[in-house]
Amino acid sequence: MADKLGLPLLLPNPPPSKSIFQDFTVSSTPFLNDFFHNQNPSTSPNFPSTSTQSPQIPQSINFPSPIPRTRRRIIGKDNDSNRGKPWNPHRLSPQGEKILQTLISPEFQSDSMHQILLSLYTVHRLESSELDTESLSFDILGIIKGLGYYKKIDLALNVFEWVRNRPDSGVLLNGSVIAVVISMLGKEGRVSVASSLLHNLHKDGFGIDVYAYTSLITVFARNGRYRDAVMVYKKMEEEGCQPTLITYNVILNVYGKMGMPWSRISAVFEAMKNSGVVPDAYTYNTLITCCRRGSLHEEARQIFEEMKLGGFLPDKVTYNALLDVYGRSRRPKEAMEVLREMEVHGFSPSIVTYNSLVSAYARDGLMEEAMELKAKMIDKGIKPDVFTYTTLFSGFEKAGKDESAMRIFEEMTSAGCKPNICTFNALIKMYGNRGKFTEMMKVFDDIRTFGCSPDIVTWNTLLAVFGQNGMDSEVTGVFKEMKRAGFVAERDTFNTLIGAYSRCGAFDQAMVIYRRMLDAGVTPDLSTYNAVLAALARGGLWEQSEKVLAEMKDGRCKPNELTYSSLLHAYANGKEIDRIHSLAEEIYSSVIQPHVVLLKTLVLVYSKSDLLVETERAFFELRSRGFSPDITTLNAMLSIYGRKQMVTKAAEIMNFMNDAGFTPSLTTYNSLMYMYSRSSNYEKSEQLLMEIIAKGVRPDVISYNTVIYAYCRNGRMRDASRIFTEMKESGIVPDVITYNTFVSRYAADAMFIDAIEVVRYMIKQGCKPNDSTYNSIIDSYCKLNRRDEALAFINNLRKLNPHVSKEEETRLSARLMKK
Repeated sequence: MADKLGLPLLLPNPPPSKSIFQDFTVSSTPFLNDFFHNQNPSTSPNFPSTSTQSPQIPQSINFPSPIPRTRRRIIGKDNDSNRGKPWNPHRLSPQGEKILQTLISPEFQSDSMHQILLSLYTVHRLESSELDTESLSFDILGIIKGLGYYKKIDLALNVFEWVRNRPDSGVLLNGSVIAVVISMLGKEGRVSVASSLLHNLHKDGFGIDVYAYTSLITVFARNGRYRDAVMVYKKMEEEGCQPTLITYNVILNVYGKMGMPWSRISAVFEAMKNSGVVPDAYTYNTLITCCRRGSLHEEARQIFEEMKLGGFLPDKVTYNALLDVYGRSRRPKEAMEVLREMEVHGFSPSIVTYNSLVSAYARDGLMEEAMELKAKMIDKGIKPDVFTYTTLFSGFEKAGKDESAMRIFEEMTSAGCKPNICTFNALIKMYGNRGKFTEMMKVFDDIRTFGCSPDIVTWNTLLAVFGQNGMDSEVTGVFKEMKRAGFVAERDTFNTLIGAYSRCGAFDQAMVIYRRMLDAGVTPDLSTYNAVLAALARGGLWEQSEKVLAEMKDGRCKPNELTYSSLLHAYANGKEIDRIHSLAEEIYSSVIQPHVVLLKTLVLVYSKSDLLVETERAFFELRSRGFSPDITTLNAMLSIYGRKQMVTKAAEIMNFMNDAGFTPSLTTYNSLMYMYSRSSNYEKSEQLLMEIIAKGVRPDVISYNTVIYAYCRNGRMRDASRIFTEMKESGIVPDVITYNTFVSRYAADAMFIDAIEVVRYMIKQGCKPNDSTYNSIIDSYCKLNRRDEALAFINNLRKLNPHVSKEEETRLSARLMKK
């Protein structure tokens, strides 16, 4: 299965499936088609954003953001001396300025463009009739920039294409001109056009320099297409094009948005310094902001100190970013120290500053301190905004103080502060966590009434609520509605879907979701790792599980007890007993904390592996450390005692369960039925089956198969057939084990016609025979020394099963030869 899946390591280098400059699409199944087109960056429903001040690239989204955006000068770029003034063509020649004015005039006719631009070439011809390409290129650049200034983008493109088709275009269309056109298209949201343009220019042999590359990287980044931005950056490096300060700043920002591991972010920073590019204040602010996602407070403080040593004075953006890192790292005291340092250096805290502090305390459940901060804000004349109130609401909700949460909501509305989508998301979460689904869906329906639109967090919240309640059909329905609304999945969506499909036993689909997540450039977190590991464990893919664990330990995500629990299950399902032993010793010796979850898991995996001594030791360790077993652990003990026909021990477990008030589950009864089916008191298995039916417990296929086996094992085929009929009438579909039980018994009794009829019937019912089906017939023929009939069976197998493979026929022939 591992080879079939070909599961990649987390965060692989993205393989370019086609030319690096083309608009990227990912081939997928229809079910996941919407995952891969123009991802929206994730937002947080509960905590205030510092996006108005932190060094971020503005992003394009489908719905209006509740976060007001402000303009910010990009550090490292020249100031536009023309800002707020009419276009100043100071670098245009008189003829160039005249042509620009002609092109933007209302009287301009597009069919005259050829003659107008041709006159520019005439002006720039030297006495030798050669073209003055340097001055001409300045005019071309100025005209295109001027047209962009006056929002005549299509005309600017027409001018560019006209020059491109002229002789000497390779000299005239230098990197600066190309960069301006790419940037112009990006600002208009025409990302695909910008990407295709650069691709075609590169293909046609035009010189693509660092400015052109950086422009496309920036265009992708501003539109949230971070993976594409990284691919262009890699292509630029491959071409031997040295990044500039702006290039590094943009790619560092992109890495932060993608949640890249700090090791990769710092590697880019070191490469920047080693190449002789000196960081600026924007660089350091960006690096500190990158530390927010991983709560890397130590790394953020180190960058902060390096920034000061480099001669850069921290500004308000720096302090707000550092403060937010401490808040996200659950270090509110350090966040308050940053506030004091900020004030000492003359920077007055803003609403963004206080919102970060409020969220820092609310995140830790310190609601009294959070409320004190709100009061302090008001004393300083800073009016709480929707983020302040929503953060406090979410904090009280998380602490289980619903009345306090609703008081905050009422205070917000009384203060004239209009709820935004983050507020509604918090309300949905509160009602969903309390199981009040009617109220939850009413809030969802009311969102548009208040002038808001559901965002990606809204849909993720619904998915999480239904997923936590095991309502998988609702999860699927919400996901379909989410796609119809035009949203694409991001990390939380992927995590929820992986867990939901894995719990449903749809392992392959869970892995498809995981691969789609990586392809979409979404970085996994602890929940993702554990969801993936749980899915891998069900498939027994222990090698892949170890690779995931290794990546977690590589500074990406600290493993917890659920991580190691999944690894133990992966070893058990993969029959890697020695690896279970090794990990168990680390748990017993406290190298890995012997959490109750891990001790219970050891009982389960050792029982599943049919290792009695090891199962009993794990159970003893659990009890000796003061932990109480649960129904799952007790069922595991009952199962192994039943398989070992240790009736007295099984009775002890049942007595303990009864005395402790445990209600036996279907698994409990199946284990008892299994034990009796292999004993002389095999009829007891059917009595237990009737008992659970009488109690209103629905038997499963294992229940019926166990009773069928009991009767087949003792030659009571009529009773076995009766149970088979009852099984089908109850709506339980027989599986290959059901049919193989009949085939094996008939073959052992030399009733080959009956055995073959069972095979024919199972095929007709859509149940595919497996190796054991045919093995039992061949082996029984050989045991009776009827090898010729066995050979005839193999030769006529295709008549019985037209879909049998050549490999299966060859395998059976080889088995016959060995007998």
